[in-house]
Amino acid sequence: MTTLPKDYVERVYAGVLGKLIGVYLGRPFEGWTYQRIMRELGPIEYYVHERLNQPLVITDDDVAGTFTFVRALEDHGISPDISARDIGKAWMNYIIRERAILWWGGYGNSTEHTAWLNLKKGIPAPQSGSIAENGQTVAEQIGAQIFIDGWALIAPNQPALAAKMAEQAGKVSHDGESVYAAMLWAAMEAAAFSSRDINHLIDTGLKVIPKDSLIAKVIADIRTWHAEAPDDWQRSRQLIEDHYGYDKYPGNCHVIPNHALMIMTVLHAPHDFQRAQMIVNTSGWDTDCNAGNVGCLQGIMLGLEGIDSGPDWRGPVADRLLISTADGGFSINDAVRISTWLADLGRQLAGEAKVKPAKDGARFHFTLPGSQQGFRVQAGQTAVPGAGVGNAGGMLALRYKALSRGQEAAVVTPTFSPPEMLNMRTYDLMASPLIYPGQVLRARVVAADGNQGAIKVALRLRHYGARDALINLDAPAQVLHAGKAAVLEWRIPDLGGQPIAEVGIVATADGMRASGTLHLDWMDWSGTPELELKRPEGEADFWRMAWVNAVDVFSKRHPPSFRISQADGQGLIAHGTRDWTDYTVSSDLIIDLCRDAGLAVRVQGQRRYYYIRATRTGELQITRERDEDSTILATTPFELKLSAKTPFRVRIKGQTIEAEVGGTHLSVTDDAPEGFTCGGIGLVVAEGALSSDLVRVTGA
Repeated sequence: MTTLPKDYVERVYAGVLGKLIGVYLGRPFEGWTYQRIMRELGPIEYYVHERLNQPLVITDDDVAGTFTFVRALEDHGISPDISARDIGKAWMNYIIRERAILWWGGYGNSTEHTAWLNLKKGIPAPQSGSIAENGQTVAEQIGAQIFIDGWALIAPNQPALAAKMAEQAGKVSHDGESVYAAMLWAAMEAAAFSSRDINHLIDTGLKVIPKDSLIAKVIADIRTWHAEAPDDWQRSRQLIEDHYGYDKYPGNCHVIPNHALMIMTVLHAPHDFQRAQMIVNTSGWDTDCNAGNVGCLQGIMLGLEGIDSGPDWRGPVADRLLISTADGGFSINDAVRISTWLADLGRQLAGEAKVKPAKDGARFHFTLPGSQQGFRVQAGQTAVPGAGVGNAGGMLALRYKALSRGQEAAVVTPTFSPPEMLNMRTYDLMASPLIYPGQVLRARVVAADGNQGAIKVALRLRHYGARDALINLDAPAQVLHAGKAAVLEWRIPDLGGQPIAEVGIVATADGMRASGTLHLDWMDWSGTPELELKRPEGEADFWRMAWVNAVDVFSKRHPPSFRISQADGQGLIAHGTRDWTDYTVSSDLIIDLCRDAGLAVRVQGQRRYYYIRATRTGELQITRERDEDSTILATTPFELKLSAKTPFRVRIKGQTIEAEVGGTHLSVTDDAPEGFTCGGIGLVVAEGALSSDLVRVTGA
């Protein structure tokens, strides 16, 4: 049995943060050459997104793919023998065509798009990514390398295992030198949990790939160039461009030039996080990919101390992380939640039990050093000047000074797509809100001992409204004196169909003036949603974006709130999270054309859910949709009337599903191991179109 590092979670957290920092730093000028970067930006010492009028935290394939493909372990069994075939199934469940994770650049042009289309056609992995199927040019682009950090993070001190899993993941879409690069880097990251010797890490990586591979030759050359001039990274970069530059390889983004820059970077700046990010980003080409891999390796190797030794990389990021997939409840995430989840996977792979969740499993607990879990000071006309947020002793700290009448100090964290997503130049953010009307929001707050003046503290949510403006809604406030603590609790009211974008706390002065610190110890919510999903009053669009869109057409031009159409196979729009377990969903559906159509419950992606469907062949069925398998659990005769209002009502509790459709009843209990225990809801149609004006979710 492998012994895990004592600081395992913190090292995973540092690796995740390093990945995020590198991606966010390099993304605004991805694809630029070294010459253009030097001419227009100069050496990249810190974030430049504002200079290029771009958001910092964005949807990015490097982040989304890295933390999505590892989910194959949850779906297909936590085993060191996870196969490319099973990881390919995860691709088809979580990746929405032309809307999520990948660069959708065309068949034979984008390696990942090509592999996805192969999987869609029934070509399984690893054939889907092979040179034999796609040719060497397509198969040896960069993608296998950029997605592998998660496999290393769950295999600490096990470089061979990390390389093995990275190989299987890489072969879904790539082959040849691209997969060798992924294997080598994964082995290096796994070994970095116990070594800071960069040459030892490189040697460890070389052991898992063929000695006669081009990757091995490239590394040998770069080591020679580094030894000749260890203080001159620009010389090494020029030699890479001369011998292994983009002009030497076909395709859009070949792995060899970019892998060369990564090796060069860690040789020239092995223990300096800021300098390494400067070198790898200033060098150009696929900057976000290269900087993300380098950042993860150095995060693992140097820990949080190494990241924090230079400028404030972490403050602007505030742990925020977006993952656009067909599982909308996983999309609005943060580095703490991801790190804890990865560490639990690593423990299970190592034969150890999960650790007890911090603070009784609270979603926001701030126990990792310096963590903020997305919380930032809310700006606005009434915000007190100079308020700040940080971490103090495992609690979030909101610091305020001279807080007086008409002013407030507030911190909030995202629970749904932020307004700035409309300005992202990447793919859409597929997401559902994390919290809903009917659920109970709770938080423990503590006023610091030295506070001057009492404050009023309230829970706050911010929801979308007309014209997609964010609206503050506060719970009744409690007075909090210095040194006192309170647990705040609030049942979220109906919001007229509008999604909740942020939650947090707000403080105002209880007298003339207050100064001090308010600590947020933890925040969480629970309970079954009680809500009506419909088109809200006023012009708005985020209410529609709260549904994961995995259909050909999700129209907003028709009078009903929801109008979907699918030409080939099953398509769905989904809403909710895996926090949902037992509930009732009901809706009047108008089915105009279909092979089958109906409601889905316990949705866990676009290929995993229970489906209560009416068919054109005259049946009402309850099926289990699981990857490529559709299992009929129960069936009864049913006459489907097209273009007529058909009421659907589905109750799921435990493993029992009870359906009533147009007066016909059907029920089943699914005790099979492959059954689903949690997940949101969906509207589903196969080869047709359906409409609904209102979807209700209530308790079971």
